[in-house]
Amino acid sequence: MSAAPRSRGWRSRLERLARPRRPESLPVRFDRHRIYLLPTPFGAFFVALLLTMALGALNYNNNPALLLCLLLAGAAIASLLHAQLQLGGLEVHAIGGDPVPAGNPLHLRVHARAPRGRERRGLQVACLGETATLSLDDGAGEAILALPTTRRGWLDIERVRISTTRPLGLARAWAYAWPTAGALVYPAPERDGPPLPDGSDGNAQSRLHPAGDEVHHLRAWRQGDSRRAVAWKASARRDTLLVREFEQLMGADVMLDWGLVTSLPYEARIRRLAGWVDKAEREQRNYALRLPGAPTLGPGRGSAHRHACLHALALLPVGDDGATRG
Repeated sequence: MSAAPRSRGWRSRLERLARPRRPESLPVRFDRHRIYLLPTPFGAFFVALLLTMALGALNYNNNPALLLCLLLAGAAIASLLHAQLQLGGLEVHAIGGDPVPAGNPLHLRVHARAPRGRERRGLQVACLGETATLSLDDGAGEAILALPTTRRGWLDIERVRISTTRPLGLARAWAYAWPTAGALVYPAPERDGPPLPDGSDGNAQSRLHPAGDEVHHLRAWRQGDSRRAVAWKASARRDTLLVREFEQLMGADVMLDWGLVTSLPYEARIRRLAGWVDKAEREQRNYALRLPGAPTLGPGRGSAHRHACLHALALLPVGDDGATRG
């Protein structure tokens, strides 16, 4: 076995002993019981160099060299204290990200605050192999991690590590925050899917719309009406300002029914319905979603209704065809 896998295994066993050992509610505050400190490779080399200098100075009774060695050792010890103080008192207030379709990076936001009066630099945030810089401006800051997603459902957020090697890079101080809530990943919508199914009743409806094509009726002018909408000829005949009200042909409500896609494999059905949800939103159509064993969602439209539908699709159980990959 190579040295790299051994090193990773030793680190993972050591990290399991670190606090917190289970998810916890936010906010959390870093105190001395949660901050860990170990030398960096450069710090280990620096210690070896100081030991060599000390042995040489003692062997040859060289007082200036011994004094220099002690001064460097004092600076190193002070840097250890300073590295720990970089994290001391830091509070992690929120960790989360907006849902994205599977396959797109999920932007995880880590919001932290710290008491004013101490400058904190070089803070790094790491989670699931991704790193970002945390800059505190006026005592508060946010780091954004782009986490890869491969499947729909909840993305378990592991412990988020905040660390620093400032000021001299001799030691790394770090602490963990482990949120209880995960991040939701929507199913990936089907690309170039078929058009939306017919409306529930097959009939179109006419609705008032300022950018419509047909004149619906005339009404009295009101403050704020556009001059282009004024019917000048009709206004002259009636000796009062009249404004045109337009109408636009709107499609009927769309029913997105699980029963319409039963000929597809399980995950392909979910992608088809997710694609129809996005298409209905783009076409500004009211739509409803009907899934097996669940109440019908809608009809409706807008970001809240879209989230409710994609949330229900994302949390559907694993199908017969295997994984929940979006």
